[in-house]
Amino acid sequence: MSTTDSPQRATLAVADWRRTIGHLAVRLRDQRLRLFAVVVTMAAAGAFGLVTPRLLGSVVDLVAHGGDTADVLARAGWMAAAAIAAAACAGLGIATAASVFESVLASLREDMLEKVLGLPIARVEEVGSGDVLSRATDDVDKVGDAIGKALPSVLMSGAGVVVTLIGLAALDWRFLLVAVVTAPIYITTGRTYLRLAPPVYAEERVAAANRAHHVLGPVQGLPTVRAFDLGARLSVRIDAHSWAVVRRSMEAAVLRSRLFGRLNLAELVGMGVILCVGFVLVGDGTLTVGATTAAMLFFLAMFDPIGRLMYVLDDLQSGAAALGRIVGVLDETTPDAGDPHVGDDGSGLVAEGIRFGYTDDHLILDEVSVTIRPNEHVALVGVSGAGKSTLAAVLAGIHVPVAGTARLGGVDVAAMGDAARARRIALLTQEVHVFSGPLRDDLLLGDPDADDERVWQALEKAGAAEWVRALDDGLDTVVGEHGHEIDAMTTQQLALARIDLLDAELVIVDEATADAGSAGASRLEQASAAVLAGRSALIIAHRLSQAAAADRIIHLDAGRVVETGSHAELVAAGGGYSEIWAAWLRGREEL
Repeated sequence: MSTTDSPQRATLAVADWRRTIGHLAVRLRDQRLRLFAVVVTMAAAGAFGLVTPRLLGSVVDLVAHGGDTADVLARAGWMAAAAIAAAACAGLGIATAASVFESVLASLREDMLEKVLGLPIARVEEVGSGDVLSRATDDVDKVGDAIGKALPSVLMSGAGVVVTLIGLAALDWRFLLVAVVTAPIYITTGRTYLRLAPPVYAEERVAAANRAHHVLGPVQGLPTVRAFDLGARLSVRIDAHSWAVVRRSMEAAVLRSRLFGRLNLAELVGMGVILCVGFVLVGDGTLTVGATTAAMLFFLAMFDPIGRLMYVLDDLQSGAAALGRIVGVLDETTPDAGDPHVGDDGSGLVAEGIRFGYTDDHLILDEVSVTIRPNEHVALVGVSGAGKSTLAAVLAGIHVPVAGTARLGGVDVAAMGDAARARRIALLTQEVHVFSGPLRDDLLLGDPDADDERVWQALEKAGAAEWVRALDDGLDTVVGEHGHEIDAMTTQQLALARIDLLDAELVIVDEATADAGSAGASRLEQASAAVLAGRSALIIAHRLSQAAAADRIIHLDAGRVVETGSHAELVAAGGGYSEIWAAWLRGREEL
């Protein structure tokens, strides 16, 4: 399979430069006073910076005319004082600029994370987690580099150029000829770079996102990759996308080399103009050699900020491309949570004619209809690959069916929006995460307003209260990666406690006891029964004892419902479920 054979993925939008700049301007609006302070201090630094070259020029004249040593030493003292003042102003300006732009970056990171967490799960699945992850990490880092380094440099350089031009004009207006001659070179260079660079950097960021997507997918699905021996094929694909990043990076490097070459040309031309003008002015007695020396030093002082200004175009372009991708995410429309119970007719979950496939040519679910009445517990059984987990994801609203509808209380599940849906439908799978931090905070994800009494009630139902009380700090014990280690069974107990705190009316349990072992699975079954009491539940049964205890059983095979009924009815019918049950009983007898 070639790397171009993979299906095209949907992508999140990338904002144009007007929208991107507008978004940044809104964030900077609240920082107006501090930005003004940055401009003033940068201008002061530039003005103090001109004192040294001007006094050096006067020293040249003093020496040429046999001036007093004391005058030279006095000028040296003034130069030292001016250098200190320039450094102090520059330092203050840079510190203030860093404070301003780091505040902007912090708000950008927070809004980005909030938006990503609020995106519909189906939308994230559609575009690929790699694209979203690269925008939330690599792109934010690129913007951070541009904001932290490039923008302060732009402000400092701009102030330096303006002040230096004023200084040149103060010596003699004809020295401004250097600006007339070099400005076209700088303008042409900048316009060319700004025209060519954005698409190159945008393509570089897209290439990086594609690489992240094709690396992250196999890592997340490593067992599947190994089971189907897909390593070599996926390595070729990853290699191709990695080289695409290299090619885009080389294109950007070529642009940078051309930029730097034209800047060096402008420097050569500018120095030549200063020397020619100075030669003429000194020749006719208009200026002294010292003043001309000062003009050359002024130009060299101006070249430095101009050079920095042009150099940071590289960081600015890369940061602008990354910011455009971030703004594209921030502009994504998220469904309004609203009241999830509006229109609820109390009919429970009714799914009709569900058809779903991950590709257009292969259906995983075909005309599946499921009904779960209020407070009813329905078990979903079937061999591995029958489509049980996919059906659970569709009913939970993670996947949108290509045909058919799933309604909870008469309300379309897919149209609810993630926030509203999360209040009514809870999905518990084997892959449960424990967040690093106090155990109380982890549990309160289910209900941030729950008091300790309510938390302990949930822990009692989940069978976790005993071991939590045994912890040194109880609910304040730090758990997770850098705290108290929690095994698979206790992790599921915490998840069940969060489900109880969430108080969703429909709970979908997807083989949550599969990794707990026999003894642990029995305890989890009891905890699950306690938490699910009084709620509607769809239980994907890894252990058929769960199915036997359910009110009704749905037997799924090859994406279709082949049997439905109570445990006793299906065993008596002698169909596929009866065979599965008999095989399961034989396995338990052998153990």
